[in-house]
Amino acid sequence: MSKHTIHPFLRLSGLEPLVVRPETNFVNVGERTNVTGSKKFARLIRDNQLEEALSVARQQVESGAQILDVNMDDAMLDGVTAMTNFINLLQSEPDIARIPIMIDSSKFEIIQAGIQCVQGKCIVNSISLKEGEEKFIQQSHICRDFGAAVVVMAFDEQGQADNKQRKIDICERAYKILTEKVGFPPEDIIFDPNIFAIATGIEEHNNYAVDFIEATREIKQKMPLAKVSGGVSNVSFSFRGNDHVREAIHSVFLFHAIRAGMDMGIVNAGQLVVYDEIEPVLKNLCEQVILNKNNDNNQATELLIQHAETVRAKGKVEVKDEAWRNESIQKRLSHALINGITDYIEADTEEARQTYATPLEVIEGPLMDGMGIVGDLFGAGKMFLPQVVKSARVMKKSVAVLTPYIEAEKEERKQAHLAAGTTGTEAAGAAKILLATVKGDVHDIGKNIVGVVLGCNGYEIIDLGVMVPADKILDTAQREGVDIIGLSGLITPSLDEMVHIAHEMKRRGMQQPLLIGGATTSRMHTAVKIAPEYPNGVIHVLDASRSVTVAGSLLNKENRESFLKNAEKEYAELKFGFDNKKTVKEYLTYPEALKNKCNIQWSSYQPTQPSFTGVRSFKAYDLNLLRALIDWKPFFIAWEMHGSFPEILTDEIVGKEATQLYADANALLDQLIAEKWLSANGVVGFWQANSKNDSVLIQDSGETTTLHFLRQQIRKAAGQPNLSLADFIAPVDAGYPDYIGAFAVTIDGIEPHIKRMEEAHDDYNKIMLQALADRLAEAFAEALHLQTRTTWWGYNPSEQLSNEDLIKENYTGIRPAPGYPACPDHTEKYPLFNLLQVTEHTGIQLTENLAMYPASSVCGWYIAHPQSQYFGVGKIQRDQLETYAAQKNMPLAEAEKWLRPNLD
Repeated sequence: MSKHTIHPFLRLSGLEPLVVRPETNFVNVGERTNVTGSKKFARLIRDNQLEEALSVARQQVESGAQILDVNMDDAMLDGVTAMTNFINLLQSEPDIARIPIMIDSSKFEIIQAGIQCVQGKCIVNSISLKEGEEKFIQQSHICRDFGAAVVVMAFDEQGQADNKQRKIDICERAYKILTEKVGFPPEDIIFDPNIFAIATGIEEHNNYAVDFIEATREIKQKMPLAKVSGGVSNVSFSFRGNDHVREAIHSVFLFHAIRAGMDMGIVNAGQLVVYDEIEPVLKNLCEQVILNKNNDNNQATELLIQHAETVRAKGKVEVKDEAWRNESIQKRLSHALINGITDYIEADTEEARQTYATPLEVIEGPLMDGMGIVGDLFGAGKMFLPQVVKSARVMKKSVAVLTPYIEAEKEERKQAHLAAGTTGTEAAGAAKILLATVKGDVHDIGKNIVGVVLGCNGYEIIDLGVMVPADKILDTAQREGVDIIGLSGLITPSLDEMVHIAHEMKRRGMQQPLLIGGATTSRMHTAVKIAPEYPNGVIHVLDASRSVTVAGSLLNKENRESFLKNAEKEYAELKFGFDNKKTVKEYLTYPEALKNKCNIQWSSYQPTQPSFTGVRSFKAYDLNLLRALIDWKPFFIAWEMHGSFPEILTDEIVGKEATQLYADANALLDQLIAEKWLSANGVVGFWQANSKNDSVLIQDSGETTTLHFLRQQIRKAAGQPNLSLADFIAPVDAGYPDYIGAFAVTIDGIEPHIKRMEEAHDDYNKIMLQALADRLAEAFAEALHLQTRTTWWGYNPSEQLSNEDLIKENYTGIRPAPGYPACPDHTEKYPLFNLLQVTEHTGIQLTENLAMYPASSVCGWYIAHPQSQYFGVGKIQRDQLETYAAQKNMPLAEAEKWLRPNLD
């Protein structure tokens, strides 16, 4: 009897088998049935046009896809339902279902939904170590139980691998876990070592393609039975909109990656050009950029960019199109608004004023028509926030031209009525919305953005600014007859102020709906704490994009009543659930939690003595040094553009606008640094300190300052401590002094520039400047912490970390801030300010709610112990609250006020 050998090949199947043998050519994974990569497919899925969506899948199969990637990761979709319905329908189409399916999602519940529906042997894309080994092993067992092959991303607890060695190390670690702990067949493991965009103009990105290719080569040598895959279109995102160049880049990249051992890739199978048929000049330039040759100062990148424009011009001439200047005045105004063009707005507005009977008709006609289009595009996701703010700038400049004429007409009508002895009243005009940051809070970037977006949709905005007392808000609302009141706040004490304002609105018998927004606010807090205080409508608004819909519903006579009733019912249900929830979390008593502190062997610890004790201040710190340390991700989030940096610059949806925003930000940075608009002032200090339970005793010039920290009380798994920041300072009975540090930094001088931009009706640069000041303050904190670790305290003098490592906090020691999760009590800013003499050295002042002014300010503690870590205190129990209040000599009611978010 003959003996047959079953070779360890990757074996997949739909209705037909696909065996990936050594001699198998590159396997194309069709990418267009992916809601994040195909606008057409996403639209069809969102509209539940599943039959039409199948045509996209069929086209991929007909174009040569051997595996079909299906992804339903869209915020507006129920991903589980969408994946289940589409896979079930797809399986009934033999011409599509004949090839294997790749179930693709970043959410494992969606993967599980798909894997239960698919027939044959599929691929799961993806699992990774980003949430640690336990979750990785759990998910891989589930995939193994369903018989699926898996794509393993080169992603671990520290983030995505962005260089060759990290890619190799993570893949080797995952391989060892899968084969040794899970029993995964090596041939069913597919690694994705991350393809990132090249030719972005950022030199750190230039070697991304080389890193992938070389990592692939080594992975295949070390783990020959495993496969290597990747999302090929990522590599060319810098050239989105220029398909001709993108296709050439894909083909050149694949030529080298396949030779290095890449087995498969997610590509548009119908848009791959033959390598040998690429024009020689274009192919050579692509080679240079992909292999990072002759590119030390981005020379190769620049040449490819220049050539790409000439190639693009063959099909579509890319020149500044001024043809719109030949259109009617109405179309010119609309075009300027939609595209944010201010170049001609004053002249066009004047022409329109002379064309229309009254200046008000210009606003109510072409200007509002144009802004209506902007609002529709924004609501449909076809415009992004930075573009909307630019449109608002155009609108305001136009209105500024018309305002003197409108006021003159009003005065003329008034005098005419006086002469005739009659009474004249002006028309009601646009709905008025009052916005204010509540008393004690100084943060207003989000409020400013909401005001701009609402203004773009035809509402008259009354912005009272920051630190506005309740009486001023409500007096103004009643005097001006506003239709809606909107409150904003960032720090947790602002939540109590919002409750107070709602109570006052009820006492005054007011009728206006109340909008709640800001970083610390939430739908649950609004439902539980604020809504019960005011019966005439309290709505939480998550972000600026939702404010328009909410305002529209509240001001629509037909919809208002039902909208408010639905909101009231929803919030009542949330409150009922909150009030009646069964406590599923178990808590320790405070003495039990104190016994379960972090286990540190203090007898073997030798604290590093700082190079100085006491305080050192810094005036006019070099902004160029801070610029290099900016974490750009929160900057884009402030503009409601979510994604990691620099990947967001090449995102297929928001990349173009993100790149423009980044360029504008850097241009403004150039100007404000060159012209010295802002001043970076800071102070640091170091002192001897020891802990006693949850207090830290600081010795300063013979006096003792006591810091009070809170401890986690939730019951932990065996062996896990209940943490307090005091755990990381050597206790009094250690027999030696330990140390603690503190810092405070601010970016000062923004006010005159903000005022100038407001007078110029330039919300775009106003918001930009505020966001940049916040980023510079955080960068300043990062810079001083770096100096602390390596020089001033010097407990890690040999540290060499990249900016990305700093952003990910891959350093020894921590800098927790009062008011944040590890030390949530804002009143602990008082001893910090006293020790550092913060106001004297930096000018930072504390408001009555303990926000810092200027708003772009940061303060915190320095803790050096290598076991120190960031954590959240979470909920505490009554026994700890009472102990804490007694130790601080603080009335219990006041302690409850400051710690309300941490109390059940």
